[in-house]
Amino acid sequence: MIYKKNLEKIRDFYPNKIVGILLISTVLFACNNSKNSKTPTEELPNIVFIMADDMGYGDVGYYNPESAIPTPNMDKLASEGVMFTDAHSPSAVCSPSRYGLLTGRYSWRTRLKKAVLLGYDEPSLIEKDRMTLASLLKQKGYTSAAIGKWHVGWNWQTKNGYTLQDDLNSSEDYSGVVKQNEENIDFSKPISGGPLDLGFDYFFGTFGCSTSDPPYAFIENKHTVGNPSVLIPDSLDVLPGVVKGLMVPDWSEENVDLEFTKKATAFIDKTQKTQGNKPFFLYLALSSPHIPFLPPNFAKGKSQEGPRGDLVTVVDWSVGKIMETLEHYNLSKNTLVIVTSDNGPRKGANGHLSAGNFKGYKGNIWEGGHRIPFIAKWPDHIKQGSVSNDVISLTDMFATFSNLTGATAIGGEDSYNVLPSFLGEQLSGAEQQVRIFHSYTGKFAIRKGKWKLIEGETNRTTSVMNTATTTSIGELYDLSADPYETTNLWESRPQKVNELSELLLRSKETESVINL
Repeated sequence: MIYKKNLEKIRDFYPNKIVGILLISTVLFACNNSKNSKTPTEELPNIVFIMADDMGYGDVGYYNPESAIPTPNMDKLASEGVMFTDAHSPSAVCSPSRYGLLTGRYSWRTRLKKAVLLGYDEPSLIEKDRMTLASLLKQKGYTSAAIGKWHVGWNWQTKNGYTLQDDLNSSEDYSGVVKQNEENIDFSKPISGGPLDLGFDYFFGTFGCSTSDPPYAFIENKHTVGNPSVLIPDSLDVLPGVVKGLMVPDWSEENVDLEFTKKATAFIDKTQKTQGNKPFFLYLALSSPHIPFLPPNFAKGKSQEGPRGDLVTVVDWSVGKIMETLEHYNLSKNTLVIVTSDNGPRKGANGHLSAGNFKGYKGNIWEGGHRIPFIAKWPDHIKQGSVSNDVISLTDMFATFSNLTGATAIGGEDSYNVLPSFLGEQLSGAEQQVRIFHSYTGKFAIRKGKWKLIEGETNRTTSVMNTATTTSIGELYDLSADPYETTNLWESRPQKVNELSELLLRSKETESVINL
């Protein structure tokens, strides 16, 4: 599962244990030896975390030799770092995955039990006293910026004491509560409960999905940039997934990620000109390739997949701009750069396998919904062209960054330290680690070792799954032998079903999967 130019004839983005071992051995023999360290360096590394929105396992050329989308910058990054083949988002949709990344905790432990946050009535999902990646790293002197899509809620101020009403996530009906709430937002007042109240020093981005959720306006720190005062045009309103609402008069759907990238490079520039050697953390949450598929002019026609694929090339362009900026300031050597996605993709067009050969897409509980590309580069610590087949999750960044920097983690209940996997070292206890995944509709899956169980609809006589009372069976897969989830072993492996069902139930009832 590794892509190297000199291995094009044998590369394969489909999981295959034998081929994988041969490829890894070949690459590790050929690549430059580099010194790895289990402990943080004396000079703390900068951390750049770039997350695309709905980019799939099969979208990046390094993962998929048949990809219809050129991704030279991400391919180069992977060739100079490590490619993870079994990386996951905790949810198959965006809000819960972003909560999990920022807090190291599953979103279903909060009020968000399914779907995503929609509407102005959604206050911050992250409690004000909960540690985030930014407040964790602040202990070690990091300056941090969140740039791009936020989508974990915050607290809007209203006019004349109006109380925001529960819109029941009825985004398709603008005429009722949704419209009333929006008309009573005071966009001139500061917004609380967002990035600056949760450890970040700077924010430039959007409230929800950048190109499909109102308000269609950038927000800098705690204020909108301009006044959202006009309704989106009909030409935008009719596009799939677009929620009707207010926008600033000069809003441009096509240029959102260009602005995000511009602000991200400006943040790096400012840290180098004003803060010397102080480390920084940049969380760049891009909008592409989320719907509606409206690429900027320079990206139109860049892929053979179509407009969605063109937006993946925008992600790649942004990665290239960030890497150029790091090189300009001679920061590449001591910067950990991670590129990934918040969940699985929408289905690709023109025969493009956006999720590879994995089953399902965004929103689904199958692998295609939550198995994601994940690439990391940190020269002299991560071996060039290496591959990790270890299971990791976005929730693991909390414990991993804590271990990397020596910062004291408070919280991160569902986060494992996977730094050894980055550094090419053995991950202790990997077979005992438990990961839980969640679909758009709130369906659960649990992964332990090679086994994955998808919860079924059942009648229970005890806390343990009893197959005799099953009314609608769930799904059980041995992912080492069946990564594409083609053969359901639920009925033939009742002991494994009972074991994982009980483990899932206990995980829901406890504060942490770590302490099971």
